[in-house]
Amino acid sequence: MKPPVFSNHGCRLNAYETEAMKDLATRAGVQNAIIVNTCAVTAEAVRKAKQDIRKQRRAHPDAQIIVTGCAAQIEPATFSAMPEVNVVLGNTEKMDPSTWVGLAPDLIGHTEPVQVDDIMSVKDTAGHLIDGFGTRSRAYVQVQNGCDHRCTFCIIPYGRGNSRSVPAGVVVDQIKRLVDKGYNEVVLTGVDLTSWGADLPATPKLGDLVMRILRLIPDLPRLRISSIDSIEVDDNLMQAIATEKRLMPHLHLSLQHGDDMILKRMKRRHLRDDAIQFCEQASKLRPDMTYGADIIAGFPTETDAMFENSLKLISDCNLTWLHVFPYSARTGTPAARMPAVNGTIIKTRAAKLRTAGDAQVQSHLQAQISKMHHVLMESQHMGRTEQFTEVRFDTAQPESQIISARIIGIQDTALRA
Repeated sequence: MKPPVFSNHGCRLNAYETEAMKDLATRAGVQNAIIVNTCAVTAEAVRKAKQDIRKQRRAHPDAQIIVTGCAAQIEPATFSAMPEVNVVLGNTEKMDPSTWVGLAPDLIGHTEPVQVDDIMSVKDTAGHLIDGFGTRSRAYVQVQNGCDHRCTFCIIPYGRGNSRSVPAGVVVDQIKRLVDKGYNEVVLTGVDLTSWGADLPATPKLGDLVMRILRLIPDLPRLRISSIDSIEVDDNLMQAIATEKRLMPHLHLSLQHGDDMILKRMKRRHLRDDAIQFCEQASKLRPDMTYGADIIAGFPTETDAMFENSLKLISDCNLTWLHVFPYSARTGTPAARMPAVNGTIIKTRAAKLRTAGDAQVQSHLQAQISKMHHVLMESQHMGRTEQFTEVRFDTAQPESQIISARIIGIQDTALRA
C-alpha cells in the first residue's frame, strides 16, 4: 500500500493544516489516497484546484481522491460531481481525527462521500498541534480561524466561518513545546489575526497575546506575526513593537487599496490616511520596521485616479514586499455584481504595482549593504534577516541557527553576506 499524497493550494494557514492532516492521516492508517487542500480566494484558485484534481487522477488512477479546503467547503456539490473525486471534506471535518479513521483502507466504501457541515455553526478552532513545517528553523502556530467581516470581494468567511480564537494558555504551551524542540522562530498565523481574542473571556487583544508569549517564554529568540489588519492593532501590540526586540520588525498589512471610495466599496474598515498614519507611527517606534501588503488592482469601478492613489500608497506607506492581486470576480460576492474594469486595464495596473514594488525591494536591499544582521538560517546557504529578507551565503552556515552576518551585496531579490 502507498502512503497518502498531499497537494496544497492557497494560504499559509492551508499549508499549516495540510501538515496537520498528514499527521492525522498517518495515525489513522490512510493508504493510497490523494488529498487536495483547495483555496477559494478567487475563481482562478478554484479552477486551478479542479485542474489539479484531474491531473492527480491521471497520475494515480487507482487512488481515492479526497478534496477538502475552502473551495470544497463553499462548493461541495461542484467537487462531489467531479468523476475523479471520491470524498469531499469540509474545513472542520478535515481537522477531526475521526474523519481520517473513517478513511482508513478497511472502511473505504463505508464512509459518506460528502462530509461538509455548516461552518457558521462552528464555535471552536482546531486544537491539533504540529511541530512546525517547511524548515527546522521556523514553526507556524495557528492562533485564530475564520472572519467576522464581510469585505465585498471576499468569499473566505463562507469557507472558514466566523472568527474563533485559540486560548492564550494553549498557544503558550504549544510554543514552549516548539522552543524545547529547538525552533528559533515562531510565526503566529490566522485568517484575521488581529481579531484574536474577541470571542474569549475578557476579550483580550492580539497585543496581549504577544506580550504574554514573550513574557512567559524568555527562551524564544524570535516571534513573528503574519498578516494583520492595521486598523485593529491595539495599544499593547504597539508597545510590543516599540519595546520587544524579539518581535520581528516585519508586518504584512491587509491594505487592499489606496483610494477611500474603493475602500468603502470594498467594505474595508480603514481609510487611506489610517494606513499611512499606522505605518508612520510603527516606523517611529521601530525604525527598522518593514512592511508587506496585499493590494488589489482593478477592483470594480476603479478609475485611473483611484488607481493612482493605490500606486502612491506604496511610497506613502514605504511598502516593501507587495502581494499584488489582479481583481478576479468571485461568484457569490457583492463585488462580482459591481461594474467591472476591463481585463487588459487590470493587467496593466497590476504590472505597474509590481514594478513599483520591485523598486521598493531594490531600495530596501541597497540600504542593507555593509549592515550587520541577525540571520536565521533555513539551509546551509540561505537564511532570513529580522525583516524576513532573504540572505545567501557562499560558505556553509549552521542550519536552523541565528548567526551574525555582514551584508556585502545584492543577488536578484536577496542579500549576500
